[in-house]
Amino acid sequence: MTITITAFAQSPDRGRGLARDMPVRWALEEVGEPYAVRLVSFDAMKEPAHLERQPFGQIPTFEEGDLVLFESGAIVFHIAERHLGLLPTEADARARAVTWMFAALGTVEPPIVERSMATIVERDRSWYAERLPMLDDRVRTRLEQLSRRLGDAEWLDGAFSAGDLLMIAVLRRLKGAGLLEAFANLSAYVARGEARPAFKRAFEAQLAVFRGDG
Repeated sequence: MTITITAFAQSPDRGRGLARDMPVRWALEEVGEPYAVRLVSFDAMKEPAHLERQPFGQIPTFEEGDLVLFESGAIVFHIAERHLGLLPTEADARARAVTWMFAALGTVEPPIVERSMATIVERDRSWYAERLPMLDDRVRTRLEQLSRRLGDAEWLDGAFSAGDLLMIAVLRRLKGAGLLEAFANLSAYVARGEARPAFKRAFEAQLAVFRGDG
């Protein structure tokens, strides 16, 4: 059965690989699983056919036979559980990798997304200049904690895992913000993820959509 995922027909990230389909594409490339992509417009995302798959009108969705999933983290977890390469086989190491998946989306990402949204929707507000340093501090705190834990290791816990995949996807949201660059080990960590052949294939596939040749 061919896997089908959904992605933006016109992504607001302008091909930078920040949309939520990117971690899913990357995970599928890591495990060598072919997939098809159904592009959806913003209007189509609010229509009953899409809402049946994704009740909140977002992307991505994942379909394989009768199975339909939504939420990028849940989809990546499903892929990692069904295929070798993204979760360790040893039980304790596997549990730690899953913990890092939750940490990426539940602990590190929220202040990053809050800051990102503020720079888009609050930039013209009177309070923005005072609020931004507070948001920066929240992000910086998480980066400091993560940097200490990573140290000089290549990946978060032994070999590359789905935990690293999601963490790097989250950290990439800070590119150009001037925050990640202050942590040399985290910048190098992200660069290692981006250098993986599977990441490059996934990135080129989503970029092709933005360019109109995918």
